[in-house]
Amino acid sequence: MKGHIFYDLMKDIEIPRFVRVTYEMTQESLDDPYSEVIRQFKDGGLTAKIRPGDRVCITVGSREISKIYEITKAIVDSVKGAGGIPFIIPAMGSHGGATAEGQRQIVEGWGITEERIGAPIESSMETVKVGTTDSGLDVHIDKCAANADWIIVAGRIKPHTDFRGEVESGLMKMITIGMGKQRGASICHTRGFPLMSRNVRDMANVAIARLPFLCGVGILENAAHRTYKIEVVPAEKIDEREPELLLEAKALMPRIPFKKAHTLIVDEIGKNISGPGMDPNIVGRSGIIGRWEPNFDAIMIRDITDESHHNGNGLGVADVTTRRAFDKFSFEMTYPNSITCIDPVGIKIPMVMPNDKLALKYALRVCDPSLENGEKPKVVWIHNTLSMGSFLISESLIEDARKADELTIVSSAMEIQYDGEDNFAGLKEI
Repeated sequence: MKGHIFYDLMKDIEIPRFVRVTYEMTQESLDDPYSEVIRQFKDGGLTAKIRPGDRVCITVGSREISKIYEITKAIVDSVKGAGGIPFIIPAMGSHGGATAEGQRQIVEGWGITEERIGAPIESSMETVKVGTTDSGLDVHIDKCAANADWIIVAGRIKPHTDFRGEVESGLMKMITIGMGKQRGASICHTRGFPLMSRNVRDMANVAIARLPFLCGVGILENAAHRTYKIEVVPAEKIDEREPELLLEAKALMPRIPFKKAHTLIVDEIGKNISGPGMDPNIVGRSGIIGRWEPNFDAIMIRDITDESHHNGNGLGVADVTTRRAFDKFSFEMTYPNSITCIDPVGIKIPMVMPNDKLALKYALRVCDPSLENGEKPKVVWIHNTLSMGSFLISESLIEDARKADELTIVSSAMEIQYDGEDNFAGLKEI
């Protein structure tokens, strides 16, 4: 391996030393989401509408949500307390390879199994048409949900990764795209991302008007990926309340507090972390929207999470990845989502290097030409876009970090250590 041509071509690329910084996140969080959900269902009187024996559909999506098991368990228990019979459906569009079994596996990966949660999982890709929007879009909803006596839609409300509007990721998108399965998601995407917010909202409102939606359980998370707020919203109030909750969620988002840097290292991407593998709102790059601050010349991705089930969406936004990540990439698990969303960029395969060391050298090689004039590379190294409480920066970013109120330097300079295959094996203080 050490005699590989890539080593010769990039032998003069120097890898910088790093220091660790902590990101100050003083936002509040809910210590007991389970009890909060139980309280709101009780105080809101919504479960009084459930009659004994009513079958109640509860949604679970494909994104990683803090305390998702506890939140879902509280909804299940609230339904049972009212005499209802709850069941779970995966509400995740075309994820899981656009198969019922793939989507069931994602739900179970969150710890939400039939035995543990106390409710069956009804996973199907079949949909029924429930109406048409004024603009002519057919609205499809999961067949199992459409046959329920009541529907409770639960999901995290947050900025979307590829479009902007009054409604982005949240309850209405969960209805339109999540519960719409592959067919509904594909219809919503047919007119492109510029119209997505409007289409999501219009299609969700048709579904709410035609089907027995009881309420939405909106979840907001803080910058530390902890539950910040839960709000149980009556179905007829979702259209009014969700845009307000989205504004609140946007104010909670973490950020990389640099306007410009040369390279971003991301340890892992995955569908459990963000729809496009890593959140563009944090890394400043989207295959759909483009680039903005923080503006990186090159992005390196080291790995794909096991929880992503071989879905490598997001690799295409990067400039280089490792053979390790590439070997986890499955066409069958990745391409269905791209076909549905009409997003050809995120699933492209970037430069693939044999190991971490060569991948980083390549990322540094393709950076701003100013590096050739002696400037030291400015590198940010994060674990993933859900774990921003602590990350690494190269020594050349120390002065910038000292100007950022939310960052604190907590280590001395460290050098990367490598294993026998030249993959990262740790950091050693100098």
